[in-house]
Amino acid sequence: MSRPDPLSHDLVVAALAGTNWRIDDGVLHLSAELASFPAALGFVVSVGALAEAHNHHPDIDLRFRTVRLVLSTHDVGALTELDVDLALAISGLLDPTFSDRGASPGGWRQSTP
Repeated sequence: MSRPDPLSHDLVVAALAGTNWRIDDGVLHLSAELASFPAALGFVVSVGALAEAHNHHPDIDLRFRTVRLVLSTHDVGALTELDVDLALAISGLLDPTFSDRGASPGGWRQSTP
């Protein structure tokens, strides 16, 4: 299977405009503070289902109500369409009122791939 080509920084920024993803050190980061530990755990489970459906897996860190995700295409050593597609899908799980520091009461919708 051929691997996707790296995307330019500008293209990734444009594709993720309006989301809470940020690029730092050549990888995508998302930090989400949810309403409770069960809400954060449910969000992680839904991210896992999306990751399996996309066959592309983020690094996930769950600390009480805070979920941190990191995305990159490790074997390419850059951001690719795989990262952008999964980041957009994950953003689709988040409540439209979501903000990085918990403005949303629950903050996520269950994924049903």
